[in-house]
Amino acid sequence: MAADAAPVQVVRSGGRLAGARLLLACLWAGGLWALGYIAAPAAFAVLPSKLAGDVVSVLLSRQAWLSIACAMLLLVLLKFSADLPPARRRFLGWLVLAMLACTLVIFVGLQPAMAHLRELAGAGGVRASPYWTQFAVMHGVSQLFHLVESLLGAWLILKSR
Repeated sequence: MAADAAPVQVVRSGGRLAGARLLLACLWAGGLWALGYIAAPAAFAVLPSKLAGDVVSVLLSRQAWLSIACAMLLLVLLKFSADLPPARRRFLGWLVLAMLACTLVIFVGLQPAMAHLRELAGAGGVRASPYWTQFAVMHGVSQLFHLVESLLGAWLILKSR
């Protein structure tokens, strides 16, 4: 009878880990989707461009920290997920790392550079400055990375089940 109890415990623990992995993946991807496809467009629809940019910049910074936290927690959970075959665990780990890389490119690389250009532009705003083209290119690249991270998030959710 004791031999039967051990597998049940592993299944219960694996179920909790699977649930935690799925919850974190949904939190991460859902935050990306809500910010990128609902909140940011809404801010630009109702606020002056400079103010909307400032608000969205703060939201993006908070989303980046959430993304980093979710990535770290998911990597730890994956390390201890005995319920997953090693190949699947590696695949999920690579998905998490790819999403984290997108976050870091945006948060560490593009956002500070774009903020610097907005600061250089002054009170007239970046659209009325000679930095507009450079800013627009960086913004487009940032949106591309956000899209890739969003799609990877959907894939992570589907493969985490």
